Amino acid sequence: MKQNITLTIEQSLLKRARAVAAQRGTSVSGLLAGELEKLVDRQAAYTQAKAKALAHLENPFHLGGGGIPNREDLHDRKSLR
Repeated sequence: MKQNITLTIEQSLLKRARAVAAQRGTSVSGLLAGELEKLVDRQAAYTQAKAKALAHLENPFHLGGGGIPNREDLHDRKSLR
């Protein structure tokens, strides 16, 4: 179901918007509806990607390797003793 809304914009912007809409073969209403739909879809995709990325941070990939040695083990120079 479609719903009408009221929008207040400057007259000069409306003229430019009408020109853009005419170039695209649509109305200003259709132009705005399409842009709002894209905006909402991008926001939904961003929210989904953010949730997925945060889930990956909670369960990180194991890349192998061992623990980090302590300072004494790293600087132990038995040959110098």
